[in-house]
Formats: sequence, structure tokens, C-alpha cells
Amino acid sequence: MGYTIALAGKGGTGKTTIAALLVRLMKEKKKGSILAIDADPNSNLAEALGLQAKETIGGILDGISAHPDKIPAGMSKDRFIEYRIQQAIQEADGFDVLTMGKPEGPGCYCYVNNCLRNTMGKLIKDYDYIIIDNEAGLEHLSRRTTRCADLLLVISDATTAGLRSAQRIHELAEALDIDIKKSFLIVNRSASLAGGERVGRTGLPVLCAVPADKQIEKISLDGNSLMDLKEDAVSLNALRELGDTLWALN
Repeated sequence: MGYTIALAGKGGTGKTTIAALLVRLMKEKKKGSILAIDADPNSNLAEALGLQAKETIGGILDGISAHPDKIPAGMSKDRFIEYRIQQAIQEADGFDVLTMGKPEGPGCYCYVNNCLRNTMGKLIKDYDYIIIDNEAGLEHLSRRTTRCADLLLVISDATTAGLRSAQRIHELAEALDIDIKKSFLIVNRSASLAGGERVGRTGLPVLCAVPADKQIEKISLDGNSLMDLKEDAVSLNALRELGDTLWALN
């Protein structure tokens, strides 16, 4: 059974950046097979990892809904969806990526979530590590896109709004009784754990602070991949130190 790490946080706090950097470090450490799941409808994880998302779960469901005649005779709709989602997994050097996306046509978005949950339940058996970049805010928890995780990393910046959101995510995860083994806070774009009292109110133990990184800012502006980040980048060094702690949690 794969070790599942879910990331959550307010939009703009760098959640997808941290997810991509963790994938890069896992690949660097050769920790085993890795599946990165972009569960955010505003899909950016594949691009951050140097890929272009070719197919999404939302797009697959739209296509099947528009052309049900494409389902092979003798194959159920659910089985065909599962088959198509397996085909949508992109293989890269050292990791795979699956993008959730969002349906463009009419239909219940909850169905996309349900397909993702069912698919994840089967995929986690095939990988050593699964990194799930959830959508910003609380929606993924309220819809229970993330039903269980070995580790929940709540990403925030040092702002009051970011930390309040982190607190609400933590409280909602507990209220929904989601099966999460351990939860931690990562304070992003902060040289230190400034505002300790506000950080403490989140109720989450702090795993680390990741300093602002000018290399990441340039890469984002240029639209390049975080896999191109130089080895001496301050963000990578901070997360490398975190890495030993993360592996010990497994």
C-alpha cells in the first residue's frame, strides 16, 4: 500500500510549488515509485513538473458523456472510465502524473470527485508514494475528495489570512473525521517562523519554514518547470532538511 501525502492550503500560498518540489526530492532520493495527482481543477502541477497535461479525468468524463457509443460492447461504463483514466496517467523520468481537471460540459462535479476517489483507491496499491495536490481552500475536504492520507501537509504563508485558512482546514478535517494519520503545517515564503502566536492558533505542529526563493519567482515568471530549479536553491535546501523527517514518518 502506497504512502499518501496530501497537500492543502489557501490559494496563493505555494501549495502546488511545495507539491512539485516534494516530487522532485523523492525522485532525487530514489524513494520508490511516485504518483503525483493534481486534484486541483486549476491544474498546474503537471506544468510545474515539466509536463503538459494531455488528458484529465474531467475531460475523459465529458467525452464519455458526449459519446456513450464509444464504450465498447460488453464493458460497463465504470470499467471503461477506469480504463481511460489509467491511460491518462503520464509517465515521466522517475514519477507519474494524473490530472483531475474539471468537466467543461454540464454535469455534477461530484461525479468527477467520486471517480478520483475510486481510482485513487486502486492506484495507491501500485505506487510507493502518492502526492496529492488538492484544490485551494476547503472544498476538497468538504467533498471528501481526500478520504484518507498518511500525512496531511497544510501549506500557509506567514499572513493572517493564510494561517486562518490553515486553522479552518485542520478543524474541518477533524470535524469530518477524515482518516489522516498525521497533520503538519509548512510555513512557505518565510525565513523563520515569525508570528509564533498566530502559527500556534492553527493547532498544527510546524514541520518547517521554507524561505522565499528568487529562483522560483523567476521560473514562475518565465513559465518554466521547477525541475529546472538549481540544486543550491534555498527552497530545495529547506525541504531537503525536511525530507529526513518525512521519511522517518513513513
